[in-house]
Amino acid sequence: MSTNSKTWKRRSVSCDSISITSRLEKGSRIANPIAVRQAEALQGPLYKKRADFVTKIPHFWSLVFEQAPPEIDNFIQPTDSKVFAECLDTFEVSRIELNDPNGSPRSFSLKFGFTDNEYFEDKVLEKNFWFRKTKDWQGLVSEPVKINWKKDKDLTGGLTDAAYKLGEMRKKLATDTANGVARKEEAKTKEYKNLAKKIETATDASVSFFGLFSFVSGYRWVSAQESAQAAKEEKERFEKIRRGEKVDDEDEAEDEEDPQDYQEIEVFPGGDEVATILAEDMWPNAIKYYSMWHALNYSSSCR
Repeated sequence: MSTNSKTWKRRSVSCDSISITSRLEKGSRIANPIAVRQAEALQGPLYKKRADFVTKIPHFWSLVFEQAPPEIDNFIQPTDSKVFAECLDTFEVSRIELNDPNGSPRSFSLKFGFTDNEYFEDKVLEKNFWFRKTKDWQGLVSEPVKINWKKDKDLTGGLTDAAYKLGEMRKKLATDTANGVARKEEAKTKEYKNLAKKIETATDASVSFFGLFSFVSGYRWVSAQESAQAAKEEKERFEKIRRGEKVDDEDEAEDEEDPQDYQEIEVFPGGDEVATILAEDMWPNAIKYYSMWHALNYSSSCR
């Protein structure tokens, strides 16, 4: 975010506060084992302590996002920046399937808390990202989140609404995502065609950061059922190989090639990468990013 786009009144934070946040940051870095479950068990108490502390720092999360790395900052448009600067109150990442035996610890949610603003009614915008797989792909998928935009204030030019309508239609159809024929039928619906047309004719509004709430997949939507079946078949193949049994060609065969370009209905290409950076970099290293802002703006007062 550019500094001149900020609208809040900057307030000084004491050097003692920076010292405390630095110690919390150090503790977070130490608690960094390879396994996600172990990391969450160790870091969870640190994040709770940090959450309690940062409530005492005015505009903490707004300032963190001001120092966002280029991969995030490139998607934050001037109007997005204004919303973050004036209204971003809280930010939180949770591992939503950490204790689910059928889920993945790689799945997570992003929760943004906002104060009253002129753009949307929502006080909280939360988006879940599930780690799923098919026979020849694995990665994050998500469902579009409805943003209750105020009249004439939609920063995405109608894209989030159109994506949400397609997502709701998909739920009603309960499409078997492993079935190519069923996916082709979905592509014939008015919701699908409307979203594809909006994306094709979209202006710069499509790159608004809030388009992230419409992200579905860098591949295509993959249901929990399809993912579970793919995981089961993968496990069975590995077991055969481990036992020295022959794996038939038909067992290794991939799905018939699907000519449909599902990225034509993706509002936010690369959303999985942006979400991962938010969850695995900005969330655990929030104090570092805040300290960067503080160093740039108040370094002379701490000498």
